[in-house]
Amino acid sequence: MNLECHGHLLGRTETVDNCLNPDFVTKFLVDYYFEERQQLLFKVYDIDSPSVDLQNHRVIDMQWYAQKLDKKDWFGKSDPFLEFYRISEDNSYTAVFRTEVVKKSLNPTWRPFAIQMRQLSGGDEDRTIRVVCYDWDFDGGVSRSHDLIGEFYTNVRTLAEGPGPANEYELINKKKQAKKKKYKNSGVVKLMSFGIREEATFLDYIRGGLQMHFTVAVDFTASNGDPRDPASLHFLDSSQPNAYMMAIQAVGEVVQDYDYDKMFPALGFGARLPPDGTVSHEFFLNGHPTDPYCVGIEGVLEAYRRTLRSVQLYGPTNFAPVINHVAKFARTYRDGTSYFVLLIITDGVISDMPQTLEAIVQASTLPMSIIIVGVGNADFSAMETLDGDVVRVSSRGRAAERDIVQFVPFRKFLQGGPWQSNQIRLAREVLAEIPDQVTSYMLKNNVKPGPGPQGAS
Repeated sequence: MNLECHGHLLGRTETVDNCLNPDFVTKFLVDYYFEERQQLLFKVYDIDSPSVDLQNHRVIDMQWYAQKLDKKDWFGKSDPFLEFYRISEDNSYTAVFRTEVVKKSLNPTWRPFAIQMRQLSGGDEDRTIRVVCYDWDFDGGVSRSHDLIGEFYTNVRTLAEGPGPANEYELINKKKQAKKKKYKNSGVVKLMSFGIREEATFLDYIRGGLQMHFTVAVDFTASNGDPRDPASLHFLDSSQPNAYMMAIQAVGEVVQDYDYDKMFPALGFGARLPPDGTVSHEFFLNGHPTDPYCVGIEGVLEAYRRTLRSVQLYGPTNFAPVINHVAKFARTYRDGTSYFVLLIITDGVISDMPQTLEAIVQASTLPMSIIIVGVGNADFSAMETLDGDVVRVSSRGRAAERDIVQFVPFRKFLQGGPWQSNQIRLAREVLAEIPDQVTSYMLKNNVKPGPGPQGAS
């Protein structure tokens, strides 16, 4: 029997001779991506051939430093950080890790970090890894307008050679290279340390009985526009879903496969509610006073459509109430038996930033992650503050224990191409950090994977 995924052969079982009811014992090791729907195809033949040896999941520990980086700031030295990208099957690049920012340095040393080999290279030691060095620049916009210093390419097999000439990389800025004949490089990045170790994975926790809980929170503030207006982000068109529905579908269709009962709490914020027009920042889309659960993603979408017909869009845009709502439940599962993911879909600027920062810092100690999808053309620069990939979120002098927030601008995925492929790209980017956020909580709290169901191997 062959096992295939997206047209690629993953493995073959042994041959069972002269048997119409074979019991295959070969196990398949499959590169697993939480953020993608992986369709598996099983083919049964009456012949065999050598099996494919797939690589076990491992964790990479490494540290980097740089020398003589280009100066990008007019009035001071650069604030450099590194961003690592995994190449996908379609040859696109997905950001998988970002170092911290080293302020005002042209010769930075970044802190050691760990990343799963699956996350970095799909478990393939020879797959190309792209590393980009930026000068951190917080001047707003969803384009993340950090200044490019330069980039280089490598792979795990080369990195495994450790510090030395093989892992000293010239940073190349192609625009500068094209303009200057005498251009050499924009600095050199060097590997300081490297190691590979075994570690429990996200899939180990899922196999061990971890329950994932997915909650949706939808922005019903007036800045979305009148739902009756075709220009509104909440406009219901019978021929195609609006941006909110697209985001719910893209993320929900992946996450629902990990939610054991397919019952999803769906919240709203920023609307006047019937019958008296009370403004609420934490109401249930299904209209029930005490039970927020909807049956499946389609149930969430139906509740969303019904809510649009019954509430008045108002404001302001407050995140803290819905974050605290989910945190209240996550707080009762510190033992690691459950993990909570909150998807917030919003169109504008946060009104309660201090309270939201405090809520995130508090939630960073809990088994919980927050995904924020920004729809429309608003200025989402404040979201950079919440997405702690570069600068860790802090409130009242206390830093978040973990980076638990991922922000993605929706319009980034509406730039040509069929929606189906854009939906896959959106889900991939939005969910890419969840497995590492789950394992980071488990490791920090010394939670081991459970034994799983009786009889499971």
